[in-house]
Amino acid sequence: MVKYGEKNSPWIKRQLKEAGLRADDIRSREDLSKIPFTTKDTLRENYPFGLLACPLDKVVRFHASSGTTGKSTVVYYTKDDIDIWSGLMARVLKTTGLTNKDIMQIIYNYGFFTGGFGFHYGAEKLGVSVIPSGSGNTKKQLEIMRDFNTTSFTSTPSYALHLAEVAQEEGVDPERDLKLRQGVFGGEPWTDSLRKQIEGAFGIDAYDNYGLSEMCGPGLACECEEKDGLHFWDDYFILEVIDPDTGEVLEDGERGELVFTPLWKEAMPLLRYRTRDISRIITDECECGLPFGRIERITGRSDDMLIIKGVNIFPSQIEEVISKHPAFQGHYQILVEKRGYMDALTINMEVTNNLFSGNLRDLLRVQKELEESIRSTFFISADVKLVEEGSMPRSVGKAQRVIDLRGDNNDNRS
Repeated sequence: MVKYGEKNSPWIKRQLKEAGLRADDIRSREDLSKIPFTTKDTLRENYPFGLLACPLDKVVRFHASSGTTGKSTVVYYTKDDIDIWSGLMARVLKTTGLTNKDIMQIIYNYGFFTGGFGFHYGAEKLGVSVIPSGSGNTKKQLEIMRDFNTTSFTSTPSYALHLAEVAQEEGVDPERDLKLRQGVFGGEPWTDSLRKQIEGAFGIDAYDNYGLSEMCGPGLACECEEKDGLHFWDDYFILEVIDPDTGEVLEDGERGELVFTPLWKEAMPLLRYRTRDISRIITDECECGLPFGRIERITGRSDDMLIIKGVNIFPSQIEEVISKHPAFQGHYQILVEKRGYMDALTINMEVTNNLFSGNLRDLLRVQKELEESIRSTFFISADVKLVEEGSMPRSVGKAQRVIDLRGDNNDNRS
């Protein structure tokens, strides 16, 4: 791939030249660390066709980001790229237990976003029947599930939780009225507590899937039926874990930022792409017997990490703490702001309406218990505000979990 990139990609040729390297200098995994990283800024700076490594008439598909935080990032695919991506996604779905007897409802956007198409082509390649329902229109999604005997669905985990709420409102009992047995979720970090809520609401097994559009879309890694880490396809990607501050490659088992080099991309080869996603390689063998490496579920993104009064916290760590409380309903938002010269952390969390209609002392007790849990875990104070069920915004895509209002840090992370 390095030789292919040096020959066909103007960006990779420049990347190697600036490092004083030629493709022949890269002969081992260790040599790979000599090559400078590729980042999302690389994609923005080369918008739209600067990373193309084949004639434009060989490109059969474009995907792109929304561009809401700057210039869009564009990914291109040849027919062979699409075929390999479809195979990787078929592997994901087979690993999570799907067969050609299943009917999968794909509740992802079918626009520039890679999620819908990735699951669609992978499911068809595996022989799974596909319902391309797209995102939104939650009541209709439930109607389709019931009428078409859907056995599996895929969406963001936060939308799955919203779907369960609407099912309850509409008097739909998933275990009685639907044929669901399994779901594959991704697009945002989620905890085991949220998994248990989804599984309990639908009576299904819920699996985590990991991917990013710069590599292919969904399809880099997924959980097997053991649900003990995500298998990544090390026959198609080289994975390094680095210290996000220094860029130093870490030993297997150490937690850091994931860096991927795909071994197969024709239209858009990339070397050492920094994902900003935080995880670690699991060194133990999986009980399932698959011959692929594993990573822990994604903790968060290095650029999503919050620094509150000198303490480093990922939003998923806050979710892990508050989700252990029986009042947790799955919907929350973290607000960070300045009060005077000090950072202030507020956690808005939905609870059931019967807490509001009951004794005020019960409401205050829950609030104090949650605040104490945050204090004892992270050694910082937070204001917990309990809000009524259904009062927080729902999203068909990624949930906006964090709003950071601290001056230069005001990036409204989601």
